[in-house]
Amino acid sequence: MKFAFSTALAMLIAGPVAAQQAPAPATPPKLLVVISVDQFSADLFAEYRSQFREGFARLLSGAVFPSGYQGHAATETCPGHSTILTGARPARTGIVANDWTDFNAPREDKTVYCAEDESVPGSNSSNYTVSDKHLKVPTLGEWMKLADPASRVVSVAGKDRAAVMMGGHKIDEVWWWGGKGFVSYAGRAEPAMVARVNASVTERLAEAQEPMALTPFCQARSRAVAVTPTFSVGDGRFARAAGDVRGFRASPEFDEAVLALGAGLATDMKLGQSGHTDLLILGASATDYVGHGLGTEGSEMCLQLTALDQALGKLFAVLDRTGVDYAVALTADHGGHDLPERNRDHAAPTVARVDPAASAKVIGAEIGAKLGIAGPVLVGGAFGNVYIDPKVPRAQRAAVEAEAIRRYSAHPQVQAVLTRAQIAATGAPKGPPETWSLLERARQSYEPSRSGDLVVALKPRVTPIASPGPGYVATHGSFWDYDRRVPILFWRKGMTGFEQPLSVETVDIAPTLAGLIGVKVPVEIDGRCLDLDAGLGTTCK
Repeated sequence: MKFAFSTALAMLIAGPVAAQQAPAPATPPKLLVVISVDQFSADLFAEYRSQFREGFARLLSGAVFPSGYQGHAATETCPGHSTILTGARPARTGIVANDWTDFNAPREDKTVYCAEDESVPGSNSSNYTVSDKHLKVPTLGEWMKLADPASRVVSVAGKDRAAVMMGGHKIDEVWWWGGKGFVSYAGRAEPAMVARVNASVTERLAEAQEPMALTPFCQARSRAVAVTPTFSVGDGRFARAAGDVRGFRASPEFDEAVLALGAGLATDMKLGQSGHTDLLILGASATDYVGHGLGTEGSEMCLQLTALDQALGKLFAVLDRTGVDYAVALTADHGGHDLPERNRDHAAPTVARVDPAASAKVIGAEIGAKLGIAGPVLVGGAFGNVYIDPKVPRAQRAAVEAEAIRRYSAHPQVQAVLTRAQIAATGAPKGPPETWSLLERARQSYEPSRSGDLVVALKPRVTPIASPGPGYVATHGSFWDYDRRVPILFWRKGMTGFEQPLSVETVDIAPTLAGLIGVKVPVEIDGRCLDLDAGLGTTCK
């Protein structure tokens, strides 16, 4: 299967250029490239690392931290991306979930999307104006601009929340997939490269996509698994009808388009060639869409990661040809869990889909009937933030909370129910992130003005999708390490590689890159600099 989205990647027909083995320069790199692969768990990394031959293979020759942690409990896309280039956990960034409830929101819809401006008239949480207003802290790009105003920041992603949360408040170019092409904030001029890539995407979408060929490694993972009596996954090969935008988005074609745009902007803007250090941010989202819609263990994920490896190799080839001294960091916003129907065949008999009766709506209705309270009583889902509706009379709130705790705690799929008071009383976590208590994990994604009155943790291997269907069979978001653990990889031409198997955190990435380029961290953060010098020296300055 061939993709051809831009003149930037048309340069790549000859294949990737091998990284030269000259020692790393003593001076700071002139371009930082930060890549987030959405839902690229540490488990997927371990499963596929022996198969990587191109882009990932290059990164594996650098500094490898296979056990990075999104240490918090709300392992979703927006909170995870908010940690990568801020050095701060969600309790500090304010990004407590993809969505939260704000009963004071100036509209009928009280759900607030993490990357929107809910004050825009006529908006709602699914039809919104993208904004960075909810991110409460500066990013690495802002640190760089504070140290050198001539530094440039470019952020391109498949999702608006990835581009915004990693890019921050002062981005020179920011582009994300808008449904038919790449879009940005209203009024922003469209560079020629964006227009070319969008034209290529439109042309590509108009063509049907033939099935991808299975490698022997992927053939062994190709097996249909029934999710419902009429729907199965596991043996797909990304065949797509002409005009199928959803199929495009959940396929290797999508990441190829994102990386093509990033490579093209880096080339056209001559990033790293102006005497100042620049930052290129790339959010590859297809792995997440594949994971949600098709699971993590079938032919689809195998083909997706194989293609992503090749696309990363092409990206690095474009950057190599510029002659710029660049450094790369790659990680993920969260992990993920496979669908329980396949887990049951893979020695995981305790897996289950969540009981619909565990939802806040059902439990709230039961509480309302018992206590004689009209209205929803509780607002939320089957896990995570649960809110007591402000219409509940103040005199009855304590009784509602006590009854909610009793009912959730009695449910066999619930591990813990944590109250606002318990979480607020919890101090900073101590020790490595894999040892943190559930309260400590919850505290790191808790912001009082946005988080729930209760936080519900489901038991391990309970998938919070009660009724699966096409496009949504598996997910993430739990307190557990299959959702918290992600790889963290650093590479620079000429560096001496090493592997550190002990746990680190994604909040360590920003201060590590700041140390590499000699930029001072101007605010209080949660992360620490990781020394990327394999010898006696240090990159943490």
